[in-house]
Amino acid sequence: METQKRAPASAAILAAAALWGMIGLWNRTLMAAGLSPLSIVVVRNLGGMLLLAAFFAVKDRSVFRVERRHLKYFLGTGVVSVVFFTVCYFSCQKLCSLAVASILLYTAPSFVVILSAVLWKEPVTGKKLLALGLTLLGCACVCGVFSGGLSVTIPGVLLGLGSGFFYALYSIFGRYALAHYPPLTVTVWTFLFAGPASLVLIRPAELAGTFGGNPGLWGTALALAVFSTAIPYLLYTWGLARTEPGKASILASLEPVAATLTGVLAFGETLGPLTALGILCVLAGVIILR
Repeated sequence: METQKRAPASAAILAAAALWGMIGLWNRTLMAAGLSPLSIVVVRNLGGMLLLAAFFAVKDRSVFRVERRHLKYFLGTGVVSVVFFTVCYFSCQKLCSLAVASILLYTAPSFVVILSAVLWKEPVTGKKLLALGLTLLGCACVCGVFSGGLSVTIPGVLLGLGSGFFYALYSIFGRYALAHYPPLTVTVWTFLFAGPASLVLIRPAELAGTFGGNPGLWGTALALAVFSTAIPYLLYTWGLARTEPGKASILASLEPVAATLTGVLAFGETLGPLTALGILCVLAGVIILR
C-alpha cells in the first residue's frame, strides 16, 4: 500500500527528469542558429516565467498570493538554485570536458541526502546509499568519465561541484516552501525570481540577431520553455511535495539517461557498452527506490 502511495510522486519526478533530458532537442537548434549557452539560460528562465505567469493569471491567480516573509524561499529556489547552478555548470563546461561537468553536476543527490539528514533527520538507509552509489556510477558511465581524454582543472572542478550543490538546493529550499504553499505556487514563484535574475546574463545584440533573422526559432524557444522548463519543474515540485528530498534527487538522476537516449534516437549518436551499462545502473537505482 505504501508503495502504491509513493508511485505517483516517483512517476512525476521521473517524467520531469525525462523532459529535462530532452533539452538537447531544443538547445542544439538554438545553438546552431547562433545562441550561446548563457543566452539559452535567459530564454529558458525568462520564457518559463512568462509562460507560467500568463497561464496562471488566467487560470488561477491564487498562486501569486504569498507572504513577504516567505519570499526568501523563492529567492533560494529561483536565484540561488536555478540561476546559480546554470552559471556554474556552463562555466565548468568552458574549463573542463563536458563529461566532467556532467558528472560533477550529478553530485547533487549526494548533497541532498546529506543536507536532508542534517536539517530534517531524514534517514540515510542502506537502500538509499545503494541507489545513490548506482546512480552516481551510472551517470559516470553515461557521461563518459571512464572513456579517457578528460580535461580537468581545479577551478573547473570547484565550479562543477558548485553546480551540483546549487542544483541540490532546489530540493532543500523547495521543501521549506512546500511547507507553506502548494507545488503550483512554489514553481510559479521560483521563476518569478529566476526569470528577472537571468537578465544579468542577457546579450541583447545576440538575441536580436538570432531571433530577428530566423522567426521560426520562436517555436523552438517556446518548446524549450514549455517541455523542458515549465512542465518538468511543475512535475518535480509536485513529486517533491510527496516524497523525501533525497529520494527525489536520486530519482531525477534519470535525466542524463534520457539525454543519452535522446541523442541516440533523435541525432543518431552511438550507444556504447559503457553507456548501456550506465543506463542499467541508473535504472537499477531507480527501481530500488520505487
